[in-house]
Amino acid sequence: MNWIFLIIAGLFEVGFTSCLSKIKETTGNEKYWWIAGFIIFLTTSMALLIKATQTLPMGTAYAVWTGIGAVGTVLMGVFIFNEPINFWRLFFISTLIFSIVGLKAVSH
Repeated sequence: MNWIFLIIAGLFEVGFTSCLSKIKETTGNEKYWWIAGFIIFLTTSMALLIKATQTLPMGTAYAVWTGIGAVGTVLMGVFIFNEPINFWRLFFISTLIFSIVGLKAVSH
């Protein structure tokens, strides 16, 4: 069950990093909504990470959490924010995904 909490925490990390991107693009009241979203996503992500580390090794949980956040943020950047994609970006994202899967496979 804590692996599920960890995966959801990683997805919420994608949410708060996406809010960061929107904060720098907006002004006025809209900016405050994105800041509120950032705080909500950040708080939820951290709470779920804390819950997951009650039974999972901290090093593994943190690596998986940041990996999910990094991969998800890159994908959000490419598909939502129209950031460029090239061979090397795909290559290194792929190695990160394989590393996350490997950590899950060797964790008890």
